[in-house]
Amino acid sequence: MWKAFSYIEQHAWVMLPLALVTVAIGGLVEIVPTFTIETTVEHVKGVRPYSPLELAGRDIYVREGCYLCHSQMIRALKDEVERYGHYSLAAESMYDHPFQWGSKRIGPDLARVGGKYSNDWHYAHLTNPQALVPESLMPHYAFLAEDELRTDDIQDKLRTLRTIGVPYTAAQINEAVLDLKAQANGQTDPVAFQKKYPKAVLASGDGRRVTEMDALVAYLQVLGTMVNFADTSEETLQQ
Repeated sequence: MWKAFSYIEQHAWVMLPLALVTVAIGGLVEIVPTFTIETTVEHVKGVRPYSPLELAGRDIYVREGCYLCHSQMIRALKDEVERYGHYSLAAESMYDHPFQWGSKRIGPDLARVGGKYSNDWHYAHLTNPQALVPESLMPHYAFLAEDELRTDDIQDKLRTLRTIGVPYTAAQINEAVLDLKAQANGQTDPVAFQKKYPKAVLASGDGRRVTEMDALVAYLQVLGTMVNFADTSEETLQQ
């Protein structure tokens, strides 16, 4: 056996084709499953694409590096489930590009933060975290309430996501700016809006302009709320 290894190592014309075969096998193992991704990824009732305002808030979450301190992945461990709630399902991140599982927790996991606090609490916490949680290491994000949210590119964002599989409809894309402003200012029928975007939380804007903080709060308020875990049986969760 060792003689064979030694022979291969000493003769490049033997090692080269063997290396190519090894790389080819590894490549096939990595690539082939992607062609069957639709049949391998679980589908869970309730998971939907983000509303325009939530999507804009998600972009701000990424821009500000929130994922560096907050994960969005609850592991199936007793202590994590008792603290944060039901463990995370892969399907909850199916419309995230990229997903926000994070790498460590300096702050708490945010996978189930939606609906846990009021809009006003989030506005106050983002403005001055230490006023609500004295031991918090989180920096202040008061400037988000002063920065007007850019809305001229939201249709392009939805359109781009649709090209990679996020099922936005033509109507949702065409009405993206109107939906964004309506959710931010709460100036819409909640029932009608939630029919289009179930579980969406209307923000508390001033009715004049939409801020980056409005968008970030809307995003935080939807995290972990799409799936009903009241009955956690696989048969109930699966579509």
